[in-house]
Amino acid sequence: MDEEKLIHDWLVRTLKKRLSRDYKDIKDNLEGQKEEFQGVYPDLILGNHGMVLSVVEVETESTITEEASKRWKALATGAVKLMLMVPKGSVKDVTTLLWNEGIADRVSIGTYDIVLKMP
Repeated sequence: MDEEKLIHDWLVRTLKKRLSRDYKDIKDNLEGQKEEFQGVYPDLILGNHGMVLSVVEVETESTITEEASKRWKALATGAVKLMLMVPKGSVKDVTTLLWNEGIADRVSIGTYDIVLKMP
């Protein structure tokens, strides 16, 4: 299995578990039937009481591209907030892509970092 896919899927599952305290209706698009939102399939769709409140996209180093920014733009339209989880070192590149698409004000950026400490 590709290492980035493994990290991506683990992070989606971890976020789903952590966000379940704040959102009662969480759908993921990892396996099985896919859940569509505005013509796109985000990693997580967060809602309460039948209303979608936010969507989450988890990105890895190789998935931060101009094509991905087009998908982000489709997700960031309307009243629903888009949350991006990106590698800590990629925030500058992601912010540039968001500004280029004109959606920087409608997207929240979270970061993750994998740290290994050797003795």
